[in-house]
Amino acid sequence: MQRSPLQQQQRVFDFSSPVEMHRGSSSYASGATRRPVEFGRSYVVRPKGRHQATIVWLHGLGDNGASCSHLVETLPLPNIKWICPTAPTRPVAMFGGFACTAWFDIGEISEDGADDVDGMDASAAHIANLLSSEPPDVKLGIGGFSMGAAAALYSATCFTHGKYGNGSVYPINLSAVVGLSGWLPCSRSLRTKVDSSQDAARRAASLPLLVCHGRGDGVVPYAHGERSAEVLRMSGFRNLTFKTFNGLEHYTTPEEMDAVCKWLTARLRLDASRS
Repeated sequence: MQRSPLQQQQRVFDFSSPVEMHRGSSSYASGATRRPVEFGRSYVVRPKGRHQATIVWLHGLGDNGASCSHLVETLPLPNIKWICPTAPTRPVAMFGGFACTAWFDIGEISEDGADDVDGMDASAAHIANLLSSEPPDVKLGIGGFSMGAAAALYSATCFTHGKYGNGSVYPINLSAVVGLSGWLPCSRSLRTKVDSSQDAARRAASLPLLVCHGRGDGVVPYAHGERSAEVLRMSGFRNLTFKTFNGLEHYTTPEEMDAVCKWLTARLRLDASRS
């Protein structure tokens, strides 16, 4: 099970596994923000079969890319390359300014709360940078858990709008986005962004989205996931699948990950796994 408590950064790396480690980067996130951001290490799980898709998978608040790489390398998806980055370590308002790995700052999980657009833009641009050098015939996707799901869904809205929150051009084409036990940031302005152009509306209607949430989630309540799916549908994301898991708390289970694998295989038209 993948959980998302505040965890100590892992410093032991297993080089006997198919997971590759890459140092983090310090950048201005391709112009998406003027504030330099120091990202942690990224972990790459190479495909065991024909390379058909690359997915960036994002961890939850206080976690790191190493734990995600251990999760995704066990999935029966041999045609996917996984990239598992580590978020910057930053003060988080929800924890009274205590510093931990976070894709953006957050004070509370609420539609009425302030959105850290600069932080989300920097993370979305970092994710796009990780995908930008993939082969042109490979499909690109983003997924995540908890805050990682929120960052993935924010990237989906940037792709749809064609721009980051500050107006810089979003540079890549997404084929699938997955959000587990998360929420939709900047939901109040989403419909306006989608309605801003015919291209945005077309991208919203065609982008496959999978949103999953457990009814027993006490960290990110189920109502947030349900409301996020509702807002996405109302904003024109017609290719959306929302799955409810009764009794599931704030972690992943084999049942949920099996649903993710089946959905990705169908939506990305992957070769059938023989495992």
